Amino acid sequence: MASPSIPAQESRRSFRQWVRQLAPTHRAIALAYIADIALFIIGGLHTSSFLQFSNITSLLLLSSFVGIAAAGQTFVILIGGIDLSIPWVLNSLAILLTTRSLGLDSNTWWAVPLVLAAGLAIGTINALGIVIFDVPPVVMTLGMNGIMQGATLGLTSGFTCPQCNSYAPPAVQSAFTGNLFPSVPNGLLVWGAIIVVVGVVLSFSTLGRRIYALGNNRMAAYLAGVNTRRVTIIVYALSGMFAAITGIALAAFGQQATLGMGDPYLFASISAVVIGGASILGGRGLYWGTVAGAIFITVLPAILLQYQPPNPEAVRKIASGIVILVALLLYGREARET
Repeated sequence: MASPSIPAQESRRSFRQWVRQLAPTHRAIALAYIADIALFIIGGLHTSSFLQFSNITSLLLLSSFVGIAAAGQTFVILIGGIDLSIPWVLNSLAILLTTRSLGLDSNTWWAVPLVLAAGLAIGTINALGIVIFDVPPVVMTLGMNGIMQGATLGLTSGFTCPQCNSYAPPAVQSAFTGNLFPSVPNGLLVWGAIIVVVGVVLSFSTLGRRIYALGNNRMAAYLAGVNTRRVTIIVYALSGMFAAITGIALAAFGQQATLGMGDPYLFASISAVVIGGASILGGRGLYWGTVAGAIFITVLPAILLQYQPPNPEAVRKIASGIVILVALLLYGREARET
């Protein structure tokens, strides 16, 4: 067997050196995007249509729902917290949108701000329970998830109310499923705007620096003059708002709200953050990495479905769990070595 050529060996050596020179966070992000590209290549090798532009944009649009929900989760995890209320916050607020707007564009101008304000309020309540009453984030947000589920079922009489079958307003549907540019869904433009804004806030703003300081060492951040309570409230309020945006997007995509529509987004939002290289303990990570994680979480099931396993849902969950564990093991080992 012929040995690899010298230029090939040098290129591989240069690539490894380049990877090692990256900061741990940037290295994890680079690996996440490489994994995304590898998935698309694997899908294309099995089915050539997998790499068609229309299929790629469809997968990215589906990724946007995970990515938007994970934007709030990214903020929370970076301070060392977690938000387990996302599923029923987004579900209840999607229902709020459809039942208040009744599918009429004339109601959009106040229904959408109402939903966003409700998301901010719910996130703020989560934060107040954490910073004032010292309730652990896991307990507070999980409790809020249950409260929102119970309130939704109660107020809609088990989702049998006359307004429950209302549609999202056409204007809202168009904002996510229309095409401002040919073959590019508006939902991708919305997600692109969120990527830019969140990326800039975390990388270049005072709030971003305080979030990382809080995640690295809460006491040191407090002694340095950071208002840790205020930052915590802002972060959880943002998580509630992004859950609301996800609910609006899902209602627009499916035209209606349904019970349980938010359930997949708890695991998916946390997975996207972890796969993107953020430390689950806080203080390290970027939303650019979460974007790669959201794409990975969405494309992986599409790849698995191509091979037609006997129980696709079981295989998908097992594969996703393995990926999360491997990512945590790799990043944890890397953190110990650095």
